[in-house]
Order: sequence, then C-alpha cells, then structure tokens
Amino acid sequence: MKVKEKVDYIINKLEEIYPVLNIPLDHKDPYTLLIAVLMSAQSTDKKVNEITPILFSKADNPFDMIKLSIDEIRNIIKPVGLSPTKSKGIWNLSKILIDKYDGKVPNDIQKLEELPSVGHKTASVVVSQGFGQPAFPVDTHIHRLMYRWGLSTGKNVIKTELDAKRLFPKSKWNELHLRIIFYGREYCPARGWDINNDIITKTIGRKSVINKLIK
Repeated sequence: MKVKEKVDYIINKLEEIYPVLNIPLDHKDPYTLLIAVLMSAQSTDKKVNEITPILFSKADNPFDMIKLSIDEIRNIIKPVGLSPTKSKGIWNLSKILIDKYDGKVPNDIQKLEELPSVGHKTASVVVSQGFGQPAFPVDTHIHRLMYRWGLSTGKNVIKTELDAKRLFPKSKWNELHLRIIFYGREYCPARGWDINNDIITKTIGRKSVINKLIK
C-alpha cells in the first residue's frame, strides 16, 4: 500500500471508529485546559479529571491561583505525581500570565513554550483544543503508531510530528491526533498488543514490526 493510500485509509477508518470526539481532559477555558495538560504529564487523564475539580474549586484562573501557596497547590495535585515540579510550574506560569498577558492564555505556541513547565506538546494541545488552531501534538501513542504504520522512522517525537504534518491534511490535524491517541490506547497499546483487534496495523503496518509483535 502506497503512503497516500495509507493516509486515506487511516483517516477514513478512524473517523468510522470515532465519529464523535470528546476532549479527554475536563476544562472550561484555555487556562483550565493549560493547567490540566500540565498536570497530565506521566499521569492519566482519568486521574487528572479527578483532581482538577478540587483545584479549580479553589482557583480556576491565574489571579486566584497565585493566592494559593505552592505548597497548597502541591498538596492538592499530589495524586497525579511529580507534584513538586508541577505545583511550581502552575504558580509561576499563573504569575507570568498576569504580569505579561493580563491573566489571559496566549494563543501562540512560542509564547506558551516560554511559560514554566510548558513544553512543545503541552503548547500544541492548548492551541489545538483550547483555541481551535491547527496543531499536531505527538504523544507516545502517536509516536508508536506512526512508526508501526510505516509513516515515520520512530527516531524521535520531533521527526514524528514533522512527518504527521507533512502527510496528513492540515484541516484534519486537530481531530486526527485525538483519534490516533484513542486508537492507540484501545487497539494498539505498547504492551498486550493483539493483532486481531488492531485492524489498522494489521492492514497497513510494517511487516517487520508486525512479525516482531506477533512473536
């Protein structure tokens, strides 16, 4: 199957499997989304969604957030892991948003990346899911599947993102990256993979990868 055929097949199959999309992290605006995404590092969406209502009941905007101490934030978000680093990031970025952006989250990836604890993936998620701007955040699921499907080399997430943006139509990026993540979690996990459940990889995947996974 040629690359263009693979791309079309992936888009059509994923739209068939996931006709309706819901953003996995609960939020009400770009700020609460930014905080939720930051908290999700090395954690699960489910756990973050359990903790954010507690945090946001006390502070759902940067002005209220900096009224809390870093220790108070850390104690609330401790269940999601990495709380010492995340709590400092949340407090410090909230202060910067107030000082530089009147408390508003900028809808620019580069400006977001300048904020404490905000990397490229987090910034991409915020502009995509918070502002509707075309972006293709690459997580471990997308990185894994792009390699298994023979669409990227698997060297690093930077290369994977470039390949995804080059291959998939820009108009599809925001929904497609979510669909690939959902598919990876449900049908093509890193461990416990079953080819009989993974129709996309079974149809278009690298033969070397499939043979290795089957073994």
